[in-house]
Amino acid sequence: MNILKFGGTSVGSLESITALLGILKEQQGAENPIVVLSAMSGVTNALVEMAENAGKGKIYSEEMAAIEKKHFEVIRALLPAIAQNPVLTKLKIYFNELEDILQSVYNLRELSLQTKDLILSYGERCSTVMVSHIAKQTFPNALYVDGSELIKTDHNFGQAKVNTYLTESLIKDFQESNPDKLLFVTGFIASNDEGRITTLGRGGSDYTAAIWGSALNAQEIQVWTDVDGMLTADPRMVKKAFSLSELSYTEAMELSYFGAKVIYPPTMIPAFLKRIPIVIKNTFNVDFPGTYIKHGAGSSKLPIKGISSIDEISVLNLSGSGMVGKAGFSGRLFSMLSREQINVILITQSSSEHSITFAVKPSDALKALALINKEFELELQARKLEYPEVENGLAALAIVGENMKRTPGMSGKLFHALGRNGVNVRAIAQGSSEYNISVIISKPDLSKAVNAVHDAFYANLKRTLHVFCLGTGNIGKTLFAQLEAQTTFLATNNDLQVKVMGVCNTRKMHLNEDGIALNNWEESLENDGEPADLPLFIKKMKALNLPNCVFVDNTASYNPIQFYKDVLQSSISVVTCNKIGNSADYEQYAAFKQAARTYGVDFHYETNVGAGLPIIRTLKDLMMSGDRIHRIEAILSGTISYIFNNYKGDKLFHEVVKEAQDKGYTEPDPRDDLNGKDFMRKMLILARDAGYPLEEDDIKIESMLPPACLAAATVADFYQELENNTEYFEKLKKRAADDNKVLRYIGKLEAGKVEITLQMVDDGHPFYMLSGSDNIISFTTDRYKDRPLVVKGPGAGAEVTAAGVFADIINVGKR
Repeated sequence: MNILKFGGTSVGSLESITALLGILKEQQGAENPIVVLSAMSGVTNALVEMAENAGKGKIYSEEMAAIEKKHFEVIRALLPAIAQNPVLTKLKIYFNELEDILQSVYNLRELSLQTKDLILSYGERCSTVMVSHIAKQTFPNALYVDGSELIKTDHNFGQAKVNTYLTESLIKDFQESNPDKLLFVTGFIASNDEGRITTLGRGGSDYTAAIWGSALNAQEIQVWTDVDGMLTADPRMVKKAFSLSELSYTEAMELSYFGAKVIYPPTMIPAFLKRIPIVIKNTFNVDFPGTYIKHGAGSSKLPIKGISSIDEISVLNLSGSGMVGKAGFSGRLFSMLSREQINVILITQSSSEHSITFAVKPSDALKALALINKEFELELQARKLEYPEVENGLAALAIVGENMKRTPGMSGKLFHALGRNGVNVRAIAQGSSEYNISVIISKPDLSKAVNAVHDAFYANLKRTLHVFCLGTGNIGKTLFAQLEAQTTFLATNNDLQVKVMGVCNTRKMHLNEDGIALNNWEESLENDGEPADLPLFIKKMKALNLPNCVFVDNTASYNPIQFYKDVLQSSISVVTCNKIGNSADYEQYAAFKQAARTYGVDFHYETNVGAGLPIIRTLKDLMMSGDRIHRIEAILSGTISYIFNNYKGDKLFHEVVKEAQDKGYTEPDPRDDLNGKDFMRKMLILARDAGYPLEEDDIKIESMLPPACLAAATVADFYQELENNTEYFEKLKKRAADDNKVLRYIGKLEAGKVEITLQMVDDGHPFYMLSGSDNIISFTTDRYKDRPLVVKGPGAGAEVTAAGVFADIINVGKR
């Protein structure tokens, strides 16, 4: 025999009730199953609201009419007219009784727990009467059973304790008296020895099913709901949550007590005692196997079974010297709370015994505070204890799984995921069983925290990076094209998904919580975007509070720089090809670095120097491994490199400059490249990364151009001045050729000093053989003294720069 419990969504509509009947047809065999039903979805909440409104003297007639309509519509749709009258009459009697009770509460302005239980009982009674009558059309042996007559409890209204021995005896007798009937039983409700209605707590319909299962030694207890079993996390928060095939009773209890809504915690106690499997199934996806909760669940490769959470808790902290070494203090505290029916969710105590922190439901917080102040009045007055305070706006997160036991690094992985995403942990608790590690965090951080932890522990899923991009010029467009083209590769080889969540340029900005499709991002920005407002864009990015965020600056503007520190301090990594920030005041550069270290995020700027070449990373690796830098020499301007590589033969200097501009190697104003300013910024960044706190004024720059060229008023005038100075450039070219040398504009860092000069180098120099727009850099170090370490390759162009930004984004994902 199986017990089938159907939740509110499974009896909440025409489609779901039809599906329920189909499930019963499949399961009918030699023995009839027992069917336990909840109230229709939304009805219990409506009854609670009506009861509380009546107690406050507020009108409740609209809700009453809506509940009646909800039931009557189902009956008229699923029953032939000739069969409708008996059930409509029965329901009308129930609704009249309910209205009389509510009217009494309204008149008295008083709502007791006993009365509230009676009001709530009508949800299950109405749904079960309705479904049992509908089922009779297919199953003539269907019988409505008022479960309150068979489940006996104490007088604790709202969350009654079951008299197990008497209840099991009554259930066995009833079932033996009706062996051929298909029983439809009201969940959630019971009665005390005076016959007054009690309830088993929210989720009590699950408990009812377990009680019947235990009493009748059922083969299994099936809980039919609207999800595919127990999931690794709340699917409303974590879109990548997936169904678990098996759980042990212990794991399921831990998950349920910590907020998993699929099953009610006490449900498992009767099943656990009798070792009856519980199966969580989906009414709307019948073929899905669901989750089996059973004794001796098989081993799993998953590091944890699930992440559970409670989205609203309050914390009280009790501290003071009067607690230290005082036997029985904790017992006194928690016994008092237990007597007053205050459930403690989590407890943690300092090893010095100087403080105890515990979490309760917000509705119990003020009551707990008053009880503590009363119980420990003398200690508080004597200053042996500090007056406790209630901290609200908190949430709890727990990771659960038997594989956690004796597995090193589980706590580290949890706290790394939280810390890297800026989630502050207020309290920690771990039981000696090692099945559960629980933390208390700020409620607004809960969704981000659960997603971050889910990504950290389930390596078989794709980790998600949430990217917010500034700039849609050549580099920005190329980056989006590269990200789109490499989506499959990243998923297959890096287990990584890069989702662009926001795009902003100087005209428009667009953010989308579901991500922006890269195959039509320009259309989305144009059609769905709003006027660009960089401070608002950053504010909205932070408000989304997503895990694993990356702020990408693909501009050459001063405006974004002022927000870097704030973004890093919001636990959002920064990737930038904009070299202005790192080459301004040293204090600002150091502040960015410190913010990234303090908040555990990344600040990557590989493309500040050498576009896509691994120059910054090479320098960092050398220094991290203990090598000592003696000298760095570099050609770090792709534009200047192209010009001098092609300024030979009969070509004139101004012609080569124009050729470089036409090929897109220069800025719109070529002077921005040829004045050495850009080169200076790159050398300054290198010097700072090498450990020298230099400023711009510390760098010596030798101009490669005559003063008249740099003083030109317009680009056209600049080209004219280049042509006017043809003789100057030709003399340089001839002198170099006569000595079998080539012209190179070289930056050098040595002994903490930087200079950039125009030099002539021969074929013995590593910079002699260059082509195109190549950049080149040589590192002379302790390890690379006789033969410097050389990095060489393309140093300009949208493709290589975007590729460098892409690589920096992926490096964020590696952590």
